[in-house]
Amino acid sequence: MSQHANTPVRTRIAPSPTGFLHLGTARTALYSWAYARHYGGKFVLRIEDTDVARSTQDSVEQILASMKWLGLDYDEGPIYQMQRLERYHAVAEQLIAEGMAYRCYCTPAELDEVREAQRARGEKTRYDGRWRPEPGKVLPPVPVGIAPVVRFKNPLDGDVTWDDLVKGPITINNREIDDLIIVRPAAADAPAGSLGVPTYNFAVVVDDWDMQISHVFRGDEHVNNTPWQINIFRALGAPLPAFGHVPVILGDDGQKLSKRRGAVSVTAYEEGGYLPEAMLNYLSRLGWSHGDDELFSREQLVSWFDGSHLNKSPAQWDPAKLEWVNSQYIKQADDGRLSVHVAAQLASRGMQVDAAKLAPMCALFKDRCSTTVALADWLAMYFGPVSPSAEDLAAHVTDAVKPALVTLADKLHALAEWSKPAIAAAIKETIAAHGLKMPQLAMPVRALVCGRVQTPSVDAVLELFDQEIVVKRLRSL
Repeated sequence: MSQHANTPVRTRIAPSPTGFLHLGTARTALYSWAYARHYGGKFVLRIEDTDVARSTQDSVEQILASMKWLGLDYDEGPIYQMQRLERYHAVAEQLIAEGMAYRCYCTPAELDEVREAQRARGEKTRYDGRWRPEPGKVLPPVPVGIAPVVRFKNPLDGDVTWDDLVKGPITINNREIDDLIIVRPAAADAPAGSLGVPTYNFAVVVDDWDMQISHVFRGDEHVNNTPWQINIFRALGAPLPAFGHVPVILGDDGQKLSKRRGAVSVTAYEEGGYLPEAMLNYLSRLGWSHGDDELFSREQLVSWFDGSHLNKSPAQWDPAKLEWVNSQYIKQADDGRLSVHVAAQLASRGMQVDAAKLAPMCALFKDRCSTTVALADWLAMYFGPVSPSAEDLAAHVTDAVKPALVTLADKLHALAEWSKPAIAAAIKETIAAHGLKMPQLAMPVRALVCGRVQTPSVDAVLELFDQEIVVKRLRSL
């Protein structure tokens, strides 16, 4: 049963549109989605676009496209933070009025001086509270022309403790954290007394409160933000969600994957020929497990994902394992569906192909492929020129076999019915007439017609070509 058992389950994903949706955020979205679906709850998409300088519409569109490709359907949203500024300002003013937040007029230069002095004394750098109102304390005079920030009046004593869904009980003393800026300065041309854009730790609390979020899954880089957020929830008298901090995903080099370091966008995997169900399967296993099950459907994931069995240790991204998972899904995939993917891949190479023609080709070659890009690599020989290597030509298209290739070309040209049995019969007749063994003829046929010497059964491969193309390539000696 879910934590907060009497509360309807409502989860969310809240990416920042300052770049593509990367794999770590996609995995968090997956866990949030699966948890909500498991308990019959709601899944909310929120776009945290308060970093105005770096947020872009292109990033928003990429995030939405990634969510759609992965099949992570959301019940509410997308909700944009920049459309909620009045709400954040109202809550900030409420906290100020209740003595739980205050305006701070420190300039960046003053804060730098404070930090330098603290470093010189060997102290942890933190805000020194000079604008924090306290009983009997005389505050400095309000300076002219300085737009203030708003700071949350964090408790000075006591601990913040929560039972993390992944990591278990976590306790952080309030003395370890200082008075967080919750609203940035207003723009220079804003009316006097105006507030600026909220910071992440404040906006996320107001959003989760307003949206009645019951469970928050996110990366464990947010563990240090959680005490501030819990204190703001408590100051507002708002119910606390349950928090689950999922360990990071490490790259091949053991370093954290991130938008700024080595990560690849979700849509890049779509372009790279991966199926969304394979990506969903693989991502879910990066930090969660259900016994020894390696391959499972979306429906099984939802049935099993109850918030337990989440790993406390970082997971490592393994491209080879992802390829293996994808290859299994390609083998099981409907050929008509694969043909649509391959047609798109071939179109990107300038080959406009009717997808219907591709289905039997996909059926023949999909067992050899780990991506639809690899499948398109195979099928391109049916719609464009091939270039056998000089080594293959020298090794297999020898003077001894060339007469047999001429004979086979003539026999194939004369076929009234272009079918696998008819092609197989022509090959057998040619082998018998020239005293050859099957590989002695099949290998040069593959080299000339397919551009490579390793393929499935040669008669099955040739059947899918246009008859004229096969004859023309055999006669190009």
